[in-house]
Amino acid sequence: MDRYERAFFWFSAAMLGLFLCVLAYVTVGMHIRLPGPSGRIIPAPGQNLGAAVLATAPFNHPGLRMIGPGEYEVVMIAQQWFFFPRRIHVPAGSRVTFRVTSADVTHGFFIPGTRVNMMIIPGYISVETYRFERAGDYRIICHEYCGLDHQTMSAEVVVK
Repeated sequence: MDRYERAFFWFSAAMLGLFLCVLAYVTVGMHIRLPGPSGRIIPAPGQNLGAAVLATAPFNHPGLRMIGPGEYEVVMIAQQWFFFPRRIHVPAGSRVTFRVTSADVTHGFFIPGTRVNMMIIPGYISVETYRFERAGDYRIICHEYCGLDHQTMSAEVVVK
């Protein structure tokens, strides 16, 4: 093996080792993971998914609820072409857990300026938690094409 080939081989092996160490640190040390479904809604025989979503707790009462000091849970339903509820008010510094499902087609759930970015798949429950440190209006947008009026599908988190 040529001297330059050997040097390139060891350089490549060192870079691969470095990348694996960074990946291990991010997943274990920083607890960063890809969001995945945390549950599933399965309709009864003869029942459509929309009716099953509306009959399943906590989606039978969507909205904002306080679950502890400075901690909130938002239960949302994505449906062509809206999010319900459309507006959420929380105080600055709040930790908000979004629990979202779709009643019809695949939707996106993205809040620009944050790390909240989920794919909402019909019948699956997606969960993401984020702490809103700064006051402001945060727009929730659907970033998965969901039909003719997709561009109008949005909601808002108002942080005071």
